[in-house]
Amino acid sequence: MILIAHRGNIDGRKPSYENGNKYCQEAIDEGYHVEIDVHWYEGIFWTGHDRPQYRVRTDFLKKKEVWCHAKDIQALYQLREIEAHCFFHQNDNVTLTSEGYLWTYPTHKLTPKSICVLPELQVVDLTSCAGVCSDNVEKLKNE
Repeated sequence: MILIAHRGNIDGRKPSYENGNKYCQEAIDEGYHVEIDVHWYEGIFWTGHDRPQYRVRTDFLKKKEVWCHAKDIQALYQLREIEAHCFFHQNDNVTLTSEGYLWTYPTHKLTPKSICVLPELQVVDLTSCAGVCSDNVEKLKNE
């Protein structure tokens, strides 16, 4: 099962660190994948949930452990140009990532190619999906 640290969180939410390069790299170093929020602003990639906060290098975005959540259409276009693993969604029940995974919003039906987003918000059989994206992946790893 793929364990994805939501915005780099492995043991609960830490809003002041989320999406930061160092914070996300620490999660990768612990053996997790990371989901990060990516913006394209003034010709540069940035991470940050609601706004561009941290400048990020292209080579980081292209790491196999990084799942890029494009926050706007231009970010999605630029992420596709560099061949990063990415997706875009707003209020969709499910969206397809560039590598063919079904990024599935909480409480919606899962498939063997689904990534269950925030399983802590639902009762779900995690054996029915390819992976999970959670703020508490360390707990899931230990279960």
